[in-house]
Amino acid sequence: MPSFKPAYLIHGDDHGRIGERRARLRALAEIQGGAQGVELLEGDAATPDAVAAALSAMTFALGRRFIVIDGVERWKDKDLDPLDAALAHMPPDTTVAFFAREEGRLKAPARLVAAVRRAGGDVAAEATVKPWELPKWVAARARELGLELESGAARAFVAHVGERQQRLLRELEKLALELGPGGRIGITEVEERAARSAELRAWTLADALVAGDEADATRSFLALRAQGERVSGLLYLIAQRLRAALEVARALEAGGSAAEVKRGLRMPSRAADRLISDAGRTGAGKLRRALEVIADLELSSRGGGAGSASEDTGALLAIRRIAGDGQARA
Repeated sequence: MPSFKPAYLIHGDDHGRIGERRARLRALAEIQGGAQGVELLEGDAATPDAVAAALSAMTFALGRRFIVIDGVERWKDKDLDPLDAALAHMPPDTTVAFFAREEGRLKAPARLVAAVRRAGGDVAAEATVKPWELPKWVAARARELGLELESGAARAFVAHVGERQQRLLRELEKLALELGPGGRIGITEVEERAARSAELRAWTLADALVAGDEADATRSFLALRAQGERVSGLLYLIAQRLRAALEVARALEAGGSAAEVKRGLRMPSRAADRLISDAGRTGAGKLRRALEVIADLELSSRGGGAGSASEDTGALLAIRRIAGDGQARA
């Protein structure tokens, strides 16, 4: 059985990797102590006071006890007094794990980093790799999987698949399964076997929302999340498309012709035709309300809302509000 330290803090802007480490820790914890030995604190319930109270509470669970806390990137140093004291006197056979999905100004508090280390715990940063470092990163991950990349293949792989580390790793894992240990990958194999990043783009999701197609939008969202796309990045692109669709709908409702509107769109001809058709059918009022829904979701995802739903749940609910009945509802 693996041994566990009293505390862990996993933080950084590589949200996909952080999610993987959280899932792995939870699986190992359930193997060792059963599901009843794992306590999850997330959303509004994940506060320093709540964690301190959980650490001081008695438990009748057998074996090691695990407390998993999400969202600590929203905590402030000034709120950590009770938790600081609790971590200094950790109960036996207990592991507490903090997860911080950092972005912009949202960071794991420096005081929490210090407290975890004083408690004898581990602090690990999971940071995204800079774009110019990705070929080297891909080559290293390929070696770990038993693959050999020929000269230029790593750079071609990044250009072909995209810059999302989780997507790149998934594609390497697929190639490792197909080719087996010692598999050799050149530029030709990259072009023939690796999935293009354009296959699952946020525009597919955004266009489904403009058209009011809930099923297609939901499928696209889940596929994009599975390949490592961040909710915040998807919201930005969705808002862009919805604003463009709103301008198209307003122009059409003001009497403009489809041909006139199309000349003002900077996109491929077929994509422009679809946007004009969908926006005209959906109408400016519904598109405006859809933008309001996305704005509310973006505010909530950045800590400005009071909801306790996870990012994925909030996004799926927003998709239903926008496209569930083919219209956005306030």
